[in-house]
Amino acid sequence: MRRRGGSGPEYHLLVLVTLGLVAFGLVMVYSASSARAALAADDPAYYLKRQAAYALVGVVALALLSRTDYRRLRFAVAPLLLTSFGLLVAVLVLGTPVNGAKRWLTVGPATLQPSELAKLALALWLAAYLARRPAPRSLGELLRPIGMVFGTAFAFILLEPDLGTTIAIAVMAGAVLVVAGTRASTLVGAGTVGISLVLAAIWLEPYRRERILSFLDPWQDPEGAGFQSVQAMLALGSGGFFGVGLGESVQKVYYLPEASTDMIFAIVGEELGLLGALGVLGAFVVFGYAGFNVALACRDPFGKLLAAGITALVCGQAAVNVSAVMGLAPLTGIPLPFVSYGGSSLIVGLASVGILLNIAVNHAAKSHAELPDRRRRDRRPRPSRARGRRVAAESRRARQARRSA
Repeated sequence: MRRRGGSGPEYHLLVLVTLGLVAFGLVMVYSASSARAALAADDPAYYLKRQAAYALVGVVALALLSRTDYRRLRFAVAPLLLTSFGLLVAVLVLGTPVNGAKRWLTVGPATLQPSELAKLALALWLAAYLARRPAPRSLGELLRPIGMVFGTAFAFILLEPDLGTTIAIAVMAGAVLVVAGTRASTLVGAGTVGISLVLAAIWLEPYRRERILSFLDPWQDPEGAGFQSVQAMLALGSGGFFGVGLGESVQKVYYLPEASTDMIFAIVGEELGLLGALGVLGAFVVFGYAGFNVALACRDPFGKLLAAGITALVCGQAAVNVSAVMGLAPLTGIPLPFVSYGGSSLIVGLASVGILLNIAVNHAAKSHAELPDRRRRDRRPRPSRARGRRVAAESRRARQARRSA
């Protein structure tokens, strides 16, 4: 690895922060789920054991991908994207409904969430596509084929329904387009269209509309639509600066729904207080700093765009989750990366970090920085206006000379 580029401080920061968050997540999953697991499965460590198994698989994937040249992944982009789309269709047909949503496929003793795989597949596809082509300069260019591919994925994921994952993918796509050099006017136009579609999706789905209205004033219906938001605020507020103590949460005992998954940040705030919550936020800030530095240092367009996409995916998802728990955004049902309970999210997240680590190691390589088959448009410099006028005048004089002759 050192021979190919060296592992700088960003590499070590990414490893330290990622594994630290995974270890911290195991502790918090056990703390948040032990009481419920003891009552439901007669084993307080039931969810801890499953999360530890997922973490082991994820760390193995991280280790393997960190030692695999990320440029080889270009050959797997199309199969991975088609597979993820097939699974998104399968979950709508064969998925087991949980709380009114079809997001998971049961595979033996484990469950698979196809939208998690789709996030990584879309990041790989978008990076590979823009690495060979210039950035879109208009909404029309952005629509074909980027808008069509992402729009199809959004439609499948919203049918599950899963608005949080859709927002996380949109944040990732925006970051990759910015790094690729897309015009600000094009991004603003695409953002306006995207926000309009999201608002339409929210308004057309009764449960989403109810969540938006409860977000605006959760205390108006504290035992109904605003129950989860109110309980999360109570958990965060009761923690104070230092918290009530690890394992001493009251809200986790059937007061706060999804305490070990989507709302685990509220349990962190209750048990470890403001200090623990800031520590988690600081870890994601460090992850973002290291990840975007890897993207800046990479000389290969594919690696640069992919590093930015993976970093934005992790940090964007964390921002959406924390904002929802703190009442700054509507609840969207998205886990906190590396910390929340969930196998698909943890395994895919760790695999993504493995790719990012390999980019950090090979950031100096430039053998693929300019590919011979890049489908660039003709970028010959356009003539200036003065030169254009001069050429036109010479053409007119030549035509007049021919007529007089």
